[in-house]
Amino acid sequence: MTTLNKISKASLISGAALLSLAQSVQAQPTTFVHLFEWSWPDVAQECETFLGPKGYAAVQVSPPNEHIKGDPWWTRYQPVSYQLQSRGGSEAQFKEMVSRCKSAGVDIYVDAVINHMAAGSGEGVAGSVYGDKYFPMYSPQDFHESCAINGEDYGNDPWRVQNCELVGLADLDTDAPYVQSQLSGYLNSLVAAGVAGFRLDASKHMPAGDIASILSQVNGSPLVFQEVIDQDSEAVSASEYFGNGLVTEFKYTTKLGETFKSGKLAWLSNFGEAWGMMPSYKAVVFVDNHDNQRGHGGAGNVVTFEDGKLYDLANVFMLAYPYGYPKVMSSYEFNHDSDAGAPAVPVHDNGQLNCFAQQWQCEHRHDFISGAVDFRNNTTGHWQVSNWWDNGNNQIAFSRGSEGFVAINRESGAMQQYLQTGLAQGVYCDVLSGQLSEDKQTCTGRQVLVNEQGQALISLAAMDAIAIHHNAKTLSDATPPTMQRTIVFIKALTEAGQDMFIRGGIDHGYAQTLGRDCSLNANDCALQIIHNNLKNATTNVWKAGDNYLDWGAYEAGQDTSAQGSPLDWTTDLWPSEWGTKRTVEQDGYGETPLNQYGAHYWMLDVQMDCSNTVNGWFELKAYVKNGQGWEGDIAQADAPYSSNNHFAQCGKINVFEFGSNNVYYTDL
Repeated sequence: MTTLNKISKASLISGAALLSLAQSVQAQPTTFVHLFEWSWPDVAQECETFLGPKGYAAVQVSPPNEHIKGDPWWTRYQPVSYQLQSRGGSEAQFKEMVSRCKSAGVDIYVDAVINHMAAGSGEGVAGSVYGDKYFPMYSPQDFHESCAINGEDYGNDPWRVQNCELVGLADLDTDAPYVQSQLSGYLNSLVAAGVAGFRLDASKHMPAGDIASILSQVNGSPLVFQEVIDQDSEAVSASEYFGNGLVTEFKYTTKLGETFKSGKLAWLSNFGEAWGMMPSYKAVVFVDNHDNQRGHGGAGNVVTFEDGKLYDLANVFMLAYPYGYPKVMSSYEFNHDSDAGAPAVPVHDNGQLNCFAQQWQCEHRHDFISGAVDFRNNTTGHWQVSNWWDNGNNQIAFSRGSEGFVAINRESGAMQQYLQTGLAQGVYCDVLSGQLSEDKQTCTGRQVLVNEQGQALISLAAMDAIAIHHNAKTLSDATPPTMQRTIVFIKALTEAGQDMFIRGGIDHGYAQTLGRDCSLNANDCALQIIHNNLKNATTNVWKAGDNYLDWGAYEAGQDTSAQGSPLDWTTDLWPSEWGTKRTVEQDGYGETPLNQYGAHYWMLDVQMDCSNTVNGWFELKAYVKNGQGWEGDIAQADAPYSSNNHFAQCGKINVFEFGSNNVYYTDL
């Protein structure tokens, strides 16, 4: 039984207790998965071959009791009896699944339908006959008198929501002692079989006190989470159910979906309680579930597997961000038929895995999602966000204290930033794209270099993400680059339509005296850079793909009209007669407090890898496009070695004048 499932009913009420417990265990399972409509043999094999090894805490399985006949998925939610015979398999197969999963370190949560029984009449899948509110264990007196829940009742009539029939289903009188004994007896039979928790279906249609009475008769301390759809306009609120256990937070799925589909990820820095959601320690959260991916159950702008890479990114955020107890959805293709039942083919079919290309979607097996589960499992000691960064739009990054770091790029263009990770210096394996080898020497995916200040160059393609954590650190002795903010100002009188570039690094001839042959490796004479100013739409065209200060006009991936690394025009004071004031901080050019020198100073503002410089020195020369062209030879008095170029110092503000030998340095 996992740590989360050992929490008693009393401790579920205490957020501090849950937080303390989460912070005391390293690499504990933190996430469960809903294997929607999977058979018991398939679930058992998945526990052994994937879920256990990947660190999933538990599986939510479909209702295991006898239900009405038929192909639609919702037939499972119309109980006929409490025999453990269902479309999922027999009682023996169910108990074997629970045992095999437990041996693999994975708990089973049962989707328990206790609010109602089936509508109409007929024969269940195990042969039980039902009809007119007669069932093997119930008679008409065990149900509420017939009345239908109307749409308007959800907003103004809690009694009807909890005492009338949900879509015609026979509504059990859950405050009656006999009914409670039958329901608790069913739950106890599941506990006896080894089940570790329950999702209580349609909980808002039962008074919270009735659920409490039923649970008080259940043995042990199973984890309980209650399905309560509360979008802030409900007559029945989610908070009424906190005393019974966890509660589904449907506002999470709709607000996250709206943000990922049509908002800005930059908004998410305080996602959770500050957005009007329930306390984290009470919330079960999900990107989507079996209801709202079909447009039911409080559906909104929900992200589902049909959204492709966006779905993976939304799950990465959910799993990396410290809020709630997350559930990953594992569903199947239903081709917009909201009633469609599960595929006929098994998931595990004689050694063949029918995922992805088949109708079974198996989202929980996506590298980004299973990797993010690993990230969450290894960041339980820091239940908070630090080092939040965003670009004001759809690129974000944050740390989980000193235990992990994640970055997400939901934009159509690349992301490149030098960011604080909060992690110790070293080389880390990106757990979204690969995993660490057993000897911790290599990584099957991308690697991230973190310097001694905890900073790293984060380079992401469009619709991409990375996640690193303290237990994914390699034993590699690779030395991370030492990046420092470096600024170059060059004064030059220019006209509209003219732009300044610089090229630079280390002279190829001098590099040979250092044992570097730049004819074989040009990067031996180049300096890795990351542009800090990405506000200027004109120069951003050239900054994209500009990863080095080097001696070439443009790099692979950089616009071919570039003539090196682009600079931005600045001034110390924007004259009023020039019209609307422009600033570097707002517009990417114009007035900036960094410029203390006057008008017409072009500025390069970058993070620079100082490790490849010559004791901190590097060379540069300026070029004015559509203007003066290259400046002439420079004879700088303090040059560390002979050169016809300017010399600048990494990590400082360097001030030059086009074609002049003069130079001024100052600390940042």
